[in-house]
Amino acid sequence: MKLYRIKKSDIDKKGRGLYATKDIKEGTKIIDYIGKLITKKQTEESDKYDNSKPIYLFTVNKRYDLDGDFSWNTARLINHSCSNNCDYDGKGLKLWVKAIKDIKKGEELTCDNNCDYDGKGLKLWVKAIKDIKKGEELTCDYGFGYDENYKQFPCKCKSKNCCGYIVRAESRWRINKKFAMSNKKN
Repeated sequence: MKLYRIKKSDIDKKGRGLYATKDIKEGTKIIDYIGKLITKKQTEESDKYDNSKPIYLFTVNKRYDLDGDFSWNTARLINHSCSNNCDYDGKGLKLWVKAIKDIKKGEELTCDNNCDYDGKGLKLWVKAIKDIKKGEELTCDYGFGYDENYKQFPCKCKSKNCCGYIVRAESRWRINKKFAMSNKKN
């Protein structure tokens, strides 16, 4: 039995979300986030990743993103919340170098860096970071940075600590401080 089901989202009224089909314990792996590994250059040059429409792009590291905009990537339906109950496991993915022949002590390790990796099979897990009750919507903190474009991404989660925009937890104080200062002037 899957730990989630798809239904109309309480957060994104126009879209769908994933909901727990049973109580889920903290630390449980729920679903994998899958897609195609692409370079930052591909992200920047493609109209597909225009912020005016929904995008399902996961930052892997400074060089690569994971394009999750595929119907078979059900995890793309997990919505943002400032009080998230899930997180991604595997940030800063590590690629392992595997020996393809016996290597003698002191021998230099070499590998062919000219391969064209297409991203197939790359997976990130979504896991529960606290106990989740049956029927509760699964949510993650999208981790957007606080920059000049933050107002493009209004948050609809309505949690107690929501700052009104989708920015990572470490940056929300900047927005809260900005709003507090503007309210003092009024």
